[in-house]
Amino acid sequence: MKKYTFTEKKDTRSGFGAGLAELGKTNPNVVALCADLIGSLKMDAFKKDFPERFFQVGIAEANMIGLAAGMTIGGKIPFTGTFANFSTGRVYDQIRQSVAYSDKNVKICASHAGLTLGEDGATHQILEDIGMMKMLPGMTVINPCDFNQTKAATIAIAEHVGPVYLRFGRPTVPNFTPADQKFEIGKGIVLNEGTDVTIFATGHLVWPAIEAGEMLAEMGISAEIINIHTIKPLDAELVLASAAKTGCVVSCEEHNRIGGLGDSIAQVLSQKLPTPMEYVAVNDSFGESGTPDQLMAKYGLDKDHIVKAVKAVMARK
Repeated sequence: MKKYTFTEKKDTRSGFGAGLAELGKTNPNVVALCADLIGSLKMDAFKKDFPERFFQVGIAEANMIGLAAGMTIGGKIPFTGTFANFSTGRVYDQIRQSVAYSDKNVKICASHAGLTLGEDGATHQILEDIGMMKMLPGMTVINPCDFNQTKAATIAIAEHVGPVYLRFGRPTVPNFTPADQKFEIGKGIVLNEGTDVTIFATGHLVWPAIEAGEMLAEMGISAEIINIHTIKPLDAELVLASAAKTGCVVSCEEHNRIGGLGDSIAQVLSQKLPTPMEYVAVNDSFGESGTPDQLMAKYGLDKDHIVKAVKAVMARK
């Protein structure tokens, strides 16, 4: 079993900021729009270095999406930035009509997703955004796991033609993926090979999945750990290959169990390879105010609950 280590914890939103700043230097068509949250989205460096390509639209998220859609007509590649709740729930009509339906090359970049937004509470902790966005025809949905992967994903989506939803967060998390990685949209990453159970994880749940894999190894259970950074298009080939090998799977995500990564995996398995499955996700509820660690534990999104889910699904093999 491969051991993963890290030297520092960093927030994934800073990975987005670093990627955007690099794109500013390498791609003159990249423009950035922000809805009054420059610091929170770490867009400061891009604004400072490329002020003529930065647009502060204020607290007017719907207008931001409309402006971004229009800019694509002139060949620009707009990156919009605000909290995930405002990036999706508040502007779903504009995204559907002006971006997805028209297949506009807009990159919708969303921070502070999920429970780890923490003390701001349920009104800001959107847990439905992956489902909302993946249901839109033509929309690519990406949820990277650490700073380095978020930076790489930000750079990669500028080369992808078509609408993209890029989801990241506020808390500092272990930064363990390679700094020089090549991000491949739609290709999952096998972090550890195993034979007894597959753990599919995305975003902030990838590191807890690695920790759970180590705990399971001590119990004599061989877990295959897979990082699904792209939820749409899903790497169905990898999902099926791993499920065929292990015979049972667990999906892990900081999202409602309805409509998220788990549902996408279950759809593939039900059609091609019916397999026992358990979900580690929020069980159809809103969040609440609390520290990220408190909330992840209370809502069952930590390494201990992943181990529990593995034991439950293995009992059904």
